[in-house]
Amino acid sequence: MTDRGHDGRAPAAGGSPTVRMPGKVARTPFAVSPTPDDGVRLSDRRVWDEAARPTGPAPEQGRLYTRHEQASGRHLIDVHDHLRHELAQVRALMEQVIAGATDPATARSEINVLSMRQDAWRLSAYCASYCRVVAAHHTLEDQALFPYLRRADPRLAPVVDRLEQEHQAIHGVLEEIDRALVAHMTATDGKDHLRSAVDLLTDTLLSHLSYEERELVEPLARLGFI
Repeated sequence: MTDRGHDGRAPAAGGSPTVRMPGKVARTPFAVSPTPDDGVRLSDRRVWDEAARPTGPAPEQGRLYTRHEQASGRHLIDVHDHLRHELAQVRALMEQVIAGATDPATARSEINVLSMRQDAWRLSAYCASYCRVVAAHHTLEDQALFPYLRRADPRLAPVVDRLEQEHQAIHGVLEEIDRALVAHMTATDGKDHLRSAVDLLTDTLLSHLSYEERELVEPLARLGFI
């Protein structure tokens, strides 16, 4: 697969090879690929206009990066991949709970009912934990990473502003997840609200993570943060 810069363009043919000079740190072309947005949407609801997202400055033509600089850009993707993996677990657990709770043709014994309730509470605890992780990740970015990027390269300000706005929107979706969990355990139609809320979280979070990587992976390598 051809590596691409943060603007999605492949490096020019015959790009610079690894540069090694006596006493110097080796530098290579940027080789960290942001996670692409596959465009799949599960919900018919939208919490923002993706077409209105600003784009930051293009990478400097011909710039080379040290291994440590490229690791700075890769770190953001690694953190996001963890969030994506846990989101998939939340979705799988949600489907298991819904499948067990909505089988009107099967007579439920008291044990099965209790088991179903335990699964529902387990889902609630898991979702609550995951929501806290997402919120903590966004808080760290808002309070530390984003102010640093604004100072280091003011041209990134429109992108950072937009990312902060999306964090607030995602927090609203996380609150909706909590309300849907309560509805699922107390109302007969709660499963529909739960699935709808998790679908919306999936759409918004995955879209946001891809956009953030597209815009910040190269600047993190260029400007440094870790």
